[in-house]
Amino acid sequence: MERADVIILGGGLVGLTLALALDAHEISAIVVDPADPATLHAAGFDGRSSAIASASYKMFEAIGLADRLAGKGCPIRTIRAADGLTPRALVFDTSEEEGPLGMMFENRAVRLALHEQAKEARHLRLLAPATPVATERTEAGVTVTLADGTTLSAPLLIAAEGRQSPTREAAGIEVARWHYDHSAIIATLGHELPHGNVAHEIFYPAGPFALLPMNDDADGHRSAIVWTVPRRDAAAMLDLPDRAFLAEAEKRMGGMLGALRTASRRSSYPLGFHHAARITDTRLVLVGDAAHGIHPIAGQGLNLGLRDVAALTEVLVEGLRLGLEPGDAQLLARYQNWRALDTFTVAATTDALTWIYGVPGKTARAVRRFGMDVIERVPPIKQMFMAEARGESGQLPKLLQGMDV
Repeated sequence: MERADVIILGGGLVGLTLALALDAHEISAIVVDPADPATLHAAGFDGRSSAIASASYKMFEAIGLADRLAGKGCPIRTIRAADGLTPRALVFDTSEEEGPLGMMFENRAVRLALHEQAKEARHLRLLAPATPVATERTEAGVTVTLADGTTLSAPLLIAAEGRQSPTREAAGIEVARWHYDHSAIIATLGHELPHGNVAHEIFYPAGPFALLPMNDDADGHRSAIVWTVPRRDAAAMLDLPDRAFLAEAEKRMGGMLGALRTASRRSSYPLGFHHAARITDTRLVLVGDAAHGIHPIAGQGLNLGLRDVAALTEVLVEGLRLGLEPGDAQLLARYQNWRALDTFTVAATTDALTWIYGVPGKTARAVRRFGMDVIERVPPIKQMFMAEARGESGQLPKLLQGMDV
């Protein structure tokens, strides 16, 4: 039987980041992931990119991951939100001294960095590909049996398995969920003009169009797009010839970046919302998409999971210093109380934005633009939104401040 302080089911971006954060504080973890690393590292496996908020990136720095990502991310220095193609916009800007609002990374680059660091971690064992076939949680501890007969034991089980978490379902944790009648089209586009490190969120009645700055490649300037379309149109959008797709994308951008070119294959996924009624159970904790899933309208999905990582790491480190074991009910209650309000607030806000910007008509547009004008002109309100974009709102864990626990 192999033993560790925690067993983490799921070795994605959130699960492995958590394991490395714990390793940096000498807490041992066994990570079990059914995916083959060779498949995950293939160039064509995942063409998505993610915006890492500045607070999340401070955690990357604190646990040593930022060194492996040096030069691979594109700083976001300005966020410009507009209701359709209009010169009137809500603009969040930052100076060189303040640092960027966030960094854009290709998911593959982050995944490779996580796996490279995991190989060198002293208190981390990654079992992949490996499939858990039986899990037993009691007041005394957790036992996980793998398909090859290996048995794992720990005081705490952490589910980081994603939206369809089987561990969450087995625990009987209720989930509020619904599906939006939209899909997100994901692609990276090359363009003639530089993006100036500006991220654009253009709201249309059919759904938002996000344009996110990426590092240049050998052929020139690049940006990632997250294009929300009615679900019934997603397959047709994927099947469009490149020339037609680029023409439609240029219309959505208003030609702001000049001529476009294809820089990656297109993909899509259906959009939905889910939120677990609770994120703990007997010797069990949920993190990331196992606990919550939101609309990508504000680019906070992954960052919400990274905030789970920072809070849980702090709770466990401080608990061990007090002589408590990782699965102690007091520690799980603290994590539940810490994360419940933040995750619910962000989830409710993104859901409300999705609804508000989906209302068609001149009156609705006038109301929205009035609200954006108010935010733009009232500094305290604008600073509140800036803090949320940076991931610096609420009770901030030490790792998100760039500090060791």
